[in-house]
Amino acid sequence: MSVAELQRLTRRSGRVRTPQATPDNKAALAFLGPWVLGALVLTLGPILASLYLAFTDYNLLQNANWVGLANFERMLTDTRLHQSLVVTFTYVLVGVPGQLAVALGLALLLDRGLRGRALYRSAFYLPSLLGASVAIAVLWRLVFGGTGLVNAMLGLVGIHTTTSWIGSPDTALGTIILLHIWTFGSPMVIFLAGLRQIPVELYEAAATDGAGPWRRFLAITLPLLTPIIFFNLVLATINSFSSFTQAFIVSGGTGGPSDSLLFYTLYLYQEGFSSFRMGYASALAWLLVLIIGVFTAINFWLSKYWVHYEN
Repeated sequence: MSVAELQRLTRRSGRVRTPQATPDNKAALAFLGPWVLGALVLTLGPILASLYLAFTDYNLLQNANWVGLANFERMLTDTRLHQSLVVTFTYVLVGVPGQLAVALGLALLLDRGLRGRALYRSAFYLPSLLGASVAIAVLWRLVFGGTGLVNAMLGLVGIHTTTSWIGSPDTALGTIILLHIWTFGSPMVIFLAGLRQIPVELYEAAATDGAGPWRRFLAITLPLLTPIIFFNLVLATINSFSSFTQAFIVSGGTGGPSDSLLFYTLYLYQEGFSSFRMGYASALAWLLVLIIGVFTAINFWLSKYWVHYEN
């Protein structure tokens, strides 16, 4: 049927018929309905409510009072906020590269065809499942305490100390970063999947040309793995900015000692649910969204200089 005939039929009918609802469509809508309702009520609704509260003075007990940009102006002089930003940025900038480096190293080791690779892969993935739990945070506090396992092991080699690694402002953040690096399982599994997709013929050709293991890693493995590295980098960055449980449990919810564990999310929690300054906490939440968005945008912008895709 030509286009002209189709236009004549359309004008003759006066309207274009729309597909009628079928039982299959009704079933799909029935299954999608609860999800759409939940997304609107439990996700979009709170997001819009927090955006409004960010411009108000609200303490959960009285009606919200509109204060305009006062909450955002307060951020400029809030010294605890500035400390939380320093702690969080340090945690992200040190912990994320460390975690990805350990994950990539172990993925390369498992990719060498070790016997029992499935068992090792499951064992190494386990910390990712447990690392953000309250139980592991409590265990970490005991391990790095004054009479914990770390000091006991140091005593075996002649270094006797009762210093609490968690209780010292100089080392407390380092222990939490170490806990973050320990949860390398998820990126390791993704790296391992990416390594399995690299053609073996490339390594064989490079070995024939006399390239050693290090040269093959730099010339073949690393470039072909850059999309996977980028994917893990974006996810790890976002997850690191939203870390909360470890700092809350280890510091007892205070961010101490001396605010050395005052993560941004922990300070947000204190403002909203301890001090009942929910308006200011909402403003802090939107600042965190902005920070994560900026870091993600920077990662995507820089990716064109170092991420190599197949095309």
